[in-house]
Amino acid sequence: MIRKKEPVEELEAAGTTKSRPPRRAFDRQAGVAIAKELFHEYGYDAVGVAELTRALDINPPSLYAAYGSKAGLFERCLSMYVDEGSLAGAGILVPGRPLIDGISELIMHATDIYSKSKTKRGCMVTEGMGADDQEARVLAKAHGDAAAAFIERFISQHDPKHARVLADYVVITLRGLSATARMGLSRPRLRAAATLAAQSFEALLLSRG
Repeated sequence: MIRKKEPVEELEAAGTTKSRPPRRAFDRQAGVAIAKELFHEYGYDAVGVAELTRALDINPPSLYAAYGSKAGLFERCLSMYVDEGSLAGAGILVPGRPLIDGISELIMHATDIYSKSKTKRGCMVTEGMGADDQEARVLAKAHGDAAAAFIERFISQHDPKHARVLADYVVITLRGLSATARMGLSRPRLRAAATLAAQSFEALLLSRG
């Protein structure tokens, strides 16, 4: 038999319901921005679900509901990183620009970007390609391959015959700068090495006539 509530009990129950705070709506895009900072600073493998949920102030089921998986969240972070103009290649390697000028600025600009932060150093895409997790590597490699293809297309406008090897040279240079920046090499030393790389690229072009 259900006992009828007394008036006081009804008021208390109603008060309890009214005083309960509404559930906070989770901002998925803001969560991606927060996770991107963690992945960039520590690397994909070092950031676990526990760290992500703590930083995003959600529980694991909510993380999976929002992003599907840790890798799914990483994929969104990579896209945000690239969309923010991490290297701004599209604004440097513009059609009609002299080849040497464009590549030289790209290399020097990369050096500044990779060493801008004291904690988030190097290129997040490049470093993601070296993750232990295979799914993360594949996701990062897709962005890395797209960037390499973009560089090759720019070079091919000037030197289609040698575009592939020249693009390889530039990409290897950029990834080397990312790795050494990640290891903590100072900006002045990175810039000095980048200057030599840009000069070497110019000398290589001139030697090919």
